[in-house]
Parts: sequence; C-alpha cells; structure tokens
Amino acid sequence: MNYFELFDIPVQLKIDKTKLASKYFELSRKHHPDYFVNENPEKQQSVLEISAQLNKAYKTFQNTDETIKYTLQLKGLLQEEEKYQLPQDFLMEVLEINEQLADMSDDPAGKERIQLAIGNMQSAIYKPVKDIIELYREGITTEKDLLKVKEYYFKKKYLQRIQEQLNGMS
Repeated sequence: MNYFELFDIPVQLKIDKTKLASKYFELSRKHHPDYFVNENPEKQQSVLEISAQLNKAYKTFQNTDETIKYTLQLKGLLQEEEKYQLPQDFLMEVLEINEQLADMSDDPAGKERIQLAIGNMQSAIYKPVKDIIELYREGITTEKDLLKVKEYYFKKKYLQRIQEQLNGMS
C-alpha cells in the first residue's frame, strides 16, 4: 500500500497540510499499537508496521519536496540516488553563484547578493511547474509534465545545497 492509499487521498504533488494533520491523527488513533495489546502477535506486528508507515508517510507529506520525490518514484520517473543531467545553462548559473560564494570573505553584502540570486533562481525554476505541482490530477497530468517537475526537483536540490553552504558561513 502506498502512502496515498494509506491516507485515502488522491495522488498529488502538494498536500493540504491542515487536512493531512487531522487525517494523520485519525489514522494514528485507529492504528495505535496500545489498542491491540490483547491481539495475536501477527495482528500486533501488522499494526506496528502500519503505524510505522503512517509516521513515514506523514513526514514525507509534510515536506513538498519529499512529496514530489515520493510521487515521482511512485510513477517510476525517479530512482533512488539517480544522477540527473541538468541543462548546461542552469549549471553555468550555479557555477557563477558558487564562485561568488568561494570569493566571499565575511562580506555581508556579498552574502545578501548570493541570497538574492538563489531566491531569484528558485522563483524562476518554480514558475514553469507551479501549476503542474499545485493542480496535479492523476490521469490528467502527463508524464511530460511530471518530467518537468523532475527537472525542477533536481534544480532545487542544487540550490538548496548552495543555500546550506551559505547558511554554514558565519
């Protein structure tokens, strides 16, 4: 059973967090191991597995990037540890930001410029996939659209790594 089936929601790329929380608490109560202490060991083990899967699914669905990753994997469009070839123009922009990052020495203005560049790139890469992510419909959204989302996912990961480097600088 996949996470969407577990939560009885349609496959999607962006989850309504408010509805998710209430559904999670409802399912957690229903499948809480404490309610099954008098059951046979097989039933207890089954409930423990469902409870663990609920926790993993909830954690995944709370993070839009993880939800995108999970959905793409579910659709067979993303493999674990996949090496994805990003477009050269994007890589050149990232290289430029990385060079600025390497040249920056305790320069608050430099950090702000890089922060701004990352923010602008994040907006630019999200814009073409915004509707696909927010309006995804099983059976209607095409594989071609999902491949655009896959490229967005990998671009965003690149930018997040740069952001983490920047945040690590004091």
